[in-house]
Amino acid sequence: MSSRGRGIVVYLAIAFGGVWPYLFVVRLGFGWSLVDPLVQLPVAFVPAIGAAVVRRWVTREGFATAGLRLRAPWRLWAAGWLAPLAATAVMLGCAYSAGWWRSGVGPAGGPGGVPMLLAVQVVLIPAYFGEEFGWTSFLWPRLVPGRPRLSLLATGLIWAFWHYPLAFLGYADFTDRAVSIPLWTVMFLLFEVLLGWLYAGSGSVWVTSLAHSGNNVVMSMVSEQLLGGLTSVQTLICTDLGLALLCLPLLGSPVFGTGPGGRMNECPPVERRNSPDRMTPGISPARNSRDRRQASGVGDRRSCPAGDRREVGGDGYATGGGGGSCHGGPRGSGR
Repeated sequence: MSSRGRGIVVYLAIAFGGVWPYLFVVRLGFGWSLVDPLVQLPVAFVPAIGAAVVRRWVTREGFATAGLRLRAPWRLWAAGWLAPLAATAVMLGCAYSAGWWRSGVGPAGGPGGVPMLLAVQVVLIPAYFGEEFGWTSFLWPRLVPGRPRLSLLATGLIWAFWHYPLAFLGYADFTDRAVSIPLWTVMFLLFEVLLGWLYAGSGSVWVTSLAHSGNNVVMSMVSEQLLGGLTSVQTLICTDLGLALLCLPLLGSPVFGTGPGGRMNECPPVERRNSPDRMTPGISPARNSRDRRQASGVGDRRSCPAGDRREVGGDGYATGGGGGSCHGGPRGSGR
């Protein structure tokens, strides 16, 4: 098995093995409510622990390319902050058009509650870092190398499946599980498209954590207050429609490209022992000239080594890069 394959297996073993038993024990054994944020907190960081273990001890690639940087294009920060609110507006529009929503109650007690929710969304970014560092930053780029959209689908399915115990342990109040769980799964798939788009464009797990926080804070709280009289199926249909109208167009974005100019197939410059701007003593001029050409990417026609991928070693994707070539191209700071 390749290093990438071992990393995926170990990560999934930790993510599922550290969460599912915990959920069943605390709920069925101790009777604790999974709605309690203190009970949820350990669950949120298990994916990050799994990704950290793999990066440190399995693939040994380290954390330099783990998406930990805060610097990202401001428009992507804005998108991560406001996209959940936009999806919520579309969701409410769908509910109103279907005749399911007639409430005049504003979110969080009135219109002034929306800015408060947006502020809370920012404050709670660290609480959603754990899942994003695991699922979006680690798993998505590795799952199906070279096919980012298919990898989004696979990651979204696994991420949804990881949440399934919540549907049976009192966290998700589903009136009809046979219909609600598939609709719930679609919600994860659609939201993963947004997260993948943000991460591919920014290279920052903090941007995706902001969007994830918005999903749980803004979308969930507003839908609970305004659509509380709907069945779980009706609420999920509206949620899926809102996310679909917002997220599906993102699949056509060039940040998911794998051809020339696409950002998901780039790799960093191959490290050279000899600097391109100086001669190495004891080495022939011809050898030095060849090394200089290789260090600058000129005349090097080899394909990118799997371990030299730009964003994470061996995953086949790059994130937040510029438009440089695979060999020797400068690493950009975003779109």
